[in-house]
Amino acid sequence: MPTQTFRSKPVATSHSTVFVVDDDPEFRESVSLLLESVKLKAHVFVSAEDFVANYDRRRGGCLVSDVRMPGMSGLELQKWMLDNEIKLPIILVTGHAEVPMAVEAMRAGAVDFIQKPYSPQQLLERVQQALRQDEQRREEEREDEGTQNLLATLTPREREIMDLLLDGGTSQRIGNRLNLSTKTVDFHRRNMLDKMGVDSIVELAKIVGRRV
Repeated sequence: MPTQTFRSKPVATSHSTVFVVDDDPEFRESVSLLLESVKLKAHVFVSAEDFVANYDRRRGGCLVSDVRMPGMSGLELQKWMLDNEIKLPIILVTGHAEVPMAVEAMRAGAVDFIQKPYSPQQLLERVQQALRQDEQRREEEREDEGTQNLLATLTPREREIMDLLLDGGTSQRIGNRLNLSTKTVDFHRRNMLDKMGVDSIVELAKIVGRRV
């Protein structure tokens, strides 16, 4: 019998991990082997409580969890993650009778759910989608952190003038409002743009998420 191969789109980072939570050892092993067959890193947990006790929130990736488990269920694990601001994308594996619960989980923010029985290729595709989503979120968070670090370098006056410029103010109107000369406003404007690493107010608006 020929060996089956699975297609895998490249993920954005080699540091991503697929966290597998299930009380069934056969499920954990089969999913781990499937992921490793396409060079994805798997970390298995025997229960939701095991995940809660041992997960390092600095690690990116996605979570694959059964809905129904002894003790804490997959839905309860999802709620715990939301309450603790853990933003890993979640893929829930469900039986036919659990579909309504999975729909509830989707409304609460789960990325997807897969109904048993499922094909290995289907699971891989959902995992790849979740990993790409998590990497995009983490990249946006890194960019936001960089912007906040730049904003922290501004003086109170530069920050004040920046906000007024982003609100559509001209140097003359800002000067009249702050009792400053237009030349002084332009001086602060140049310093502010230099510190933020941009050449125009339009570019500034893009990185701080404002419209002008």
